[in-house]
Amino acid sequence: MNTKVTLSFEQSVIENAKVFAKQHNISLSRLCEFLLRKTTEKGYASLEDLPVSDWVQMVAEGKAEYKTRSRKSTKQDFRERK
Repeated sequence: MNTKVTLSFEQSVIENAKVFAKQHNISLSRLCEFLLRKTTEKGYASLEDLPVSDWVQMVAEGKAEYKTRSRKSTKQDFRERK
């Protein structure tokens, strides 16, 4: 059963993801599903444990920073952008 979810991303992330998905003949929804499945199926303890973390550290100009936002701040950001 499929369930719809609303997510918010920076505009550039969405544009790049759409290009990537199109190049790989997959929908953006399926790409997100695939990435979420890969992320959650191994029970990583933290974001730093994800396999992509090492790669991000190598290409980043500084230490990679993971920012989390509360649901309340996300709603406020969404309302302010309208």
